[in-house]
Amino acid sequence: MLRAAILVGCLCAAGASAADGDVFEVGANPGGRHAALASFEKFVEVFGVGVYATADTPDAKVLHAANVLAQYLDNNGDGQPDSPAVLRAMQDRGAGLVMFATEDAARSHPIWDEDLPDGFALQDLYGEETHPGGAESGRFDASLEEVLHLVTHEGYAHAYPDVFGERVGTRIADAMDKARGGRFIDVPDEYPAEAWYSYDDETCDYGCQVTEYMYWAITSLLGAQEFGDRAEQIADEWRLPTPQAVREGDRDVYRLLSDPVYRFPRRLPDGKYRVQTSRRPAAPPATP
Repeated sequence: MLRAAILVGCLCAAGASAADGDVFEVGANPGGRHAALASFEKFVEVFGVGVYATADTPDAKVLHAANVLAQYLDNNGDGQPDSPAVLRAMQDRGAGLVMFATEDAARSHPIWDEDLPDGFALQDLYGEETHPGGAESGRFDASLEEVLHLVTHEGYAHAYPDVFGERVGTRIADAMDKARGGRFIDVPDEYPAEAWYSYDDETCDYGCQVTEYMYWAITSLLGAQEFGDRAEQIADEWRLPTPQAVREGDRDVYRLLSDPVYRFPRRLPDGKYRVQTSRRPAAPPATP
C-alpha cells in the first residue's frame, strides 16, 4: 500500500547517473545533502535518486530495490532514463526510497516523529517484504509496488499533472472513477457491484486511491499479479489481474499506459538491471 511521506521544500539534484557496469554497490551515506537522512547508514544512487537503508537492512534487499528502481526508470536497459521528464520531476522533488529491516523498525524510527527533512519526498520499503525471486518463491515482492509508487507519485503525477495528477478531473482519475463505479472522494461503505477496483483502506484519500489504481493497472499489464492464487488474494481490491483482463476490462487506463508518449515500462523488473551497451540511447519522448 502507499506509504509515501509528504514533500517539504525542494531539492534539485544534479544530472542523472546510471550504474557503471552491471551491478550497483551499497555504500555509506555520503553526507552533504544526504546528511538530513544520516540515520540511514546505507546508500545507493540510481539516476540521481537515492535509496537509503538502515544498518540492519540486508545489502541484498537494498541492492534488489535499487535494481528494481533502475529497471522501472530505464526499462529498455540502454543506460538512459526512458522518460527524462519523469526522472526530472523525481529529482526536483527530492524523491527517495527509505528502507528498514522490518515494519516494526519503520514504525519505531524517529524520522516519522519529527518534521520530515527539507527537500525530500520519501517512500518506505521493508526488507522483510522485499523478495528477490518473487513469484518463483510463491511470495509477492513488495518492491514492485513500493518502488513503483515512488515513480508514479513523485514522477508521473508531476511530470504530466493534467494526465496523471492525483486529483479529481485528471485523465487517470477519470479512468479510476469508472473502475470504482463512481466518483468517491471518501471510501464508500460499499462499492457498486460493477466496480473492478475497490480499495477500501479508509486512510487512503482520493489521491492515494489514484496511486494505488496505477499500481494495480501497471503491474497487471506487466504480469506481476499473474501467478499461483494471486488473483484470489487480491480480488477484494482488484479484479483485472492479467494483461488481457486490463486490455479488455479497463480500456481507458490501457490507452493511457500503452501510449508511447509516456514511456511506461513494458517489462516487469526482476531486480537484475543490466545496461545493454550495444543499444543506442532512446530518443526523448515527444511533448504530449
